[in-house]
Amino acid sequence: MIAPRRFLPSISSLLALEAVDRLGSATAAAAELSLTQGAISRQLKAMEDQLGVALIDRGQLRLALTAAARDYLETARPALVELAQAGLKLGTNPGGGTLALSILPAFGMHWLAPRLGDFARRHPEVAVNLSTRLRPFDFGSDPFDAAIHFGQRDWPGVEYMPLMTEEVLPVCAPGLPVDPCQGPEALLAAPLLHLDTRPDAWPRWLELHDLPPKPGGAMRFDQFSTMVQATIHGLGISLLPSYLVAHELERGRLVKACDAAPVSLGSYYLVWPGGRPESAALKAFRDWLEEQIAQPI
Repeated sequence: MIAPRRFLPSISSLLALEAVDRLGSATAAAAELSLTQGAISRQLKAMEDQLGVALIDRGQLRLALTAAARDYLETARPALVELAQAGLKLGTNPGGGTLALSILPAFGMHWLAPRLGDFARRHPEVAVNLSTRLRPFDFGSDPFDAAIHFGQRDWPGVEYMPLMTEEVLPVCAPGLPVDPCQGPEALLAAPLLHLDTRPDAWPRWLELHDLPPKPGGAMRFDQFSTMVQATIHGLGISLLPSYLVAHELERGRLVKACDAAPVSLGSYYLVWPGGRPESAALKAFRDWLEEQIAQPI
């Protein structure tokens, strides 16, 4: 048994209390929940009687929660959100087997998404829900079963599965005045475009080619997709993953800014919380990923 029944008010009462707190009046709560104002009042009174605690300060002109009720909602509101998410998962995949996966935008769009159809055909029992996150997060507070991570093995409390090493190369628009034959040092004369989530990419690349850091301001982007378009339109030189720009190089919309060989500044991993029981959906996805990364790109 989870708890004595008297400590578990009805969902209707909890929703009424939460709505009154968030919206500030029984009238607004009633409109949102498609109830009458009297029904909201009855729900709140029933909850007070059941818990034996005053939840509403009725001495004020405007309906207000007591301090105890506000403290109670700090715990109850996240529980309501989790219940709603569980209902959503159940509705979208009544057979079970949901996998909530956090992805990086460029990797998810250009590498993972084209392959996911194969996973869906082979594992119709698993519903994969994708959400974009640009930086590591806390698995304890975010509702994800696993994530795609780029960089090093620097995410605490997770298990790792290596996916692929990312190679980057400097590229620019064909009309940008850069002579590729001059070597890496020629890039110092052109504007270098930066990605917010990889602030050390250009400094590391320049250091690998025995070049000093390039001083001065630079245009910055939060996603590769915007950065690629800016590069195509001649705004500067970008360090971009080879898998991401292969098509643009073939079409001639981008060219290599110098003849330097691609270098690796990090790798992609599948990560999932350590210490949790492994679900059948996660195991199926990991096994499938192992087959995918074993195939030629």
